[in-house]
Amino acid sequence: MAHFKQDFDEIKRKCLQNNELWEDPLFPAVDESIFHSQKPPRPFEWKRPTELVQDAQLFVGGASQFDVAQGELGDCWFLAASAGLSLDEHLLYKVVPPEQSFQRDYAGVFKFRFWQYGEWVDILVDDRLPTYYGRLVFVHSAEQNEFWSALLEKAYAKLHGSYEALKGGNTVEAMEDFTGGVSEEFGLKDNADKRLFGMLKKAYDRDSQLGCSINAKPGVTEAKLPTGLIAGHAYTITDLKRVTVKGQKVNLIKIRNPWGQVEWNGAWSDDSAEWNQLSASEKKDMGLDAKDDGEFWMAFHDFKRHYDRVDVCHLDPESMSKPGKKKWVANYTHGRWQKGATAGGCRNFPDTFWINPQIAVGLEEEDDDDDDDDDDVPPPTTKGCTFIVALMQKNRRKQMKMGIGNLTMGFAIYEYKGTGEGNMEKDFFLYNASKARSATFINTREISGRFRLPKGRFVIVPSTFEPNSEGDFLVRVYSLKQATSQEVDEETGVVDLPKQVGSAKPAKDDPGKRDDMLALMAKPAPVDPNDPQTGKFREFFKKLTGDDMEVDAWELQEILNAAMQRDSNKVELKGSGFTLESCKSMVAMSDDDRSGKLGFEEFLELWRDIGTWKKVFKKYDKDGSGTFNAYELRSALRAVGYKLSQKTFGAMVLRYADKESQITFDNFIASAIKLKHMFTTFNENKSGNEAQFNLDKYLMIAMYS
Repeated sequence: MAHFKQDFDEIKRKCLQNNELWEDPLFPAVDESIFHSQKPPRPFEWKRPTELVQDAQLFVGGASQFDVAQGELGDCWFLAASAGLSLDEHLLYKVVPPEQSFQRDYAGVFKFRFWQYGEWVDILVDDRLPTYYGRLVFVHSAEQNEFWSALLEKAYAKLHGSYEALKGGNTVEAMEDFTGGVSEEFGLKDNADKRLFGMLKKAYDRDSQLGCSINAKPGVTEAKLPTGLIAGHAYTITDLKRVTVKGQKVNLIKIRNPWGQVEWNGAWSDDSAEWNQLSASEKKDMGLDAKDDGEFWMAFHDFKRHYDRVDVCHLDPESMSKPGKKKWVANYTHGRWQKGATAGGCRNFPDTFWINPQIAVGLEEEDDDDDDDDDDVPPPTTKGCTFIVALMQKNRRKQMKMGIGNLTMGFAIYEYKGTGEGNMEKDFFLYNASKARSATFINTREISGRFRLPKGRFVIVPSTFEPNSEGDFLVRVYSLKQATSQEVDEETGVVDLPKQVGSAKPAKDDPGKRDDMLALMAKPAPVDPNDPQTGKFREFFKKLTGDDMEVDAWELQEILNAAMQRDSNKVELKGSGFTLESCKSMVAMSDDDRSGKLGFEEFLELWRDIGTWKKVFKKYDKDGSGTFNAYELRSALRAVGYKLSQKTFGAMVLRYADKESQITFDNFIASAIKLKHMFTTFNENKSGNEAQFNLDKYLMIAMYS
């Protein structure tokens, strides 16, 4: 959001000083701000409210759901959320600061605030709006001189890149961006939970935002049904009540069509006979108004029969304003799926599933008996902890104009059996079933689920359906009682490995020939400096390099590739073998005296390391491909003595992998040498000032230097 950092006060001050109205350079009044894939169907004009009416106002008589009428854009989901927002003044004024005016200090600039992936961002817009023949083309109010809803839509369009980017969506997406809350979906056709009305009623009483919809028929959008309801259309739930009729309790739900007209015509509709069974005071208390204003009541059993889905946006604890209301406990964890590093796909891919990010959750307190239960339904007989998991992918709507859509994603929850450091590995997921999971994998911005599990520790594994699908995400855990969550990650550091002692066996060949020298070089380097083979190794090195007893990168490349070809236990090198770039890197990392060449001791240490790393490569190259994938690389790095956090490992993959996220043998050697050098340098330079040094940050910077 850095490119949206515009200073409202400074812009306003300059405009007033210069007696001019602001024109936003980041969201100009041009066709491309309206549509990114087509031309407008007719010539729209951008006009300010003061050019359309004489007495332009941000609000007229306060805000209401009738201030939000749909225009020519298919963003009823956004309008349904806007109508719900208008019912809560505290929430509305957080998004639309009310002190703004078209009269006092008017400079043509207005400010709005939206929640985006864990933070609130200010979005500034000028007040030029698309019009046709002097009328607003998109959202408008029933009051012709009221403009808060039209400007809110423009700010939301700017946030996502264009008005067209708002076509199609789920109501909860905007609800969340208005409140910072977490969403929950209930399918009505297959939902037999007798507590549903009670859960929705208590959600409403907690100031949650609620919406509903009817599935569209294939190829048809916003089709009117005989009941007066509209399929493929988003509605707002504006109230839930329980009334008594002839001694029987009846659950009712109040709904609003964002069109501001077209209503349900069945039982409990505006003029139906059912209302005669209630007193005048009851009807007044329920706000019954027999006008075609788009708002109507239904019996809850009819609602479940005719609607397909309910969306609930539970408010973030910080957004709840009314005292005495029960608040959720919220925990946030940000993460990323990176190709070749942390994008392992779903459980259908057991070899890579375990490399996905993992989030540990601690459920610390059990529910109270009355939490989210219907008054008429007994509470569960077993104790447990209720929580909602919501997995949200970031910034996908904004990328629509680049042809980038939502990833197909979901999550699974396992009982945590780790030690507190490092991810659960492949074998764990092969032999342990999940305790809960998302209902499906789906390509929406967010997928969520409500679960009830015993007290304890669990791990959430968010994943895309296919491996190597890249994207940023946010996992939120909302619990009724105390809970914690944090990403399970390995702490970057050195692994203690057993020391290996041994020496090279003497060569049977005549050491006077170059090929025979390379045959000996293909064997492990002596470890013990007093071993007789060390002296012989030195003699061969001198014959190979000359009197200066040093090798540069070009000579090193020749030696390495020749020796690898002579090795009977050789690794199959991809391409032409060790590249010159890799050899330059090896020389740079191993050249302690900065001569640009490797002397005998430096070369011997490098050769010894390469011998060890070669064995590791062959061991962990499970498929014999001659390259490492991400999970082979992670295991191999531990085997050579290094453990890396997710971010540092991801940086290593970006630095050393090819386009297919594969690590060749020579790049593995180069990366291992780089790690060894960086760990050594870091430990030498921190000099007791550990607080000033961040190992992960140091490694990620040094990896590209």
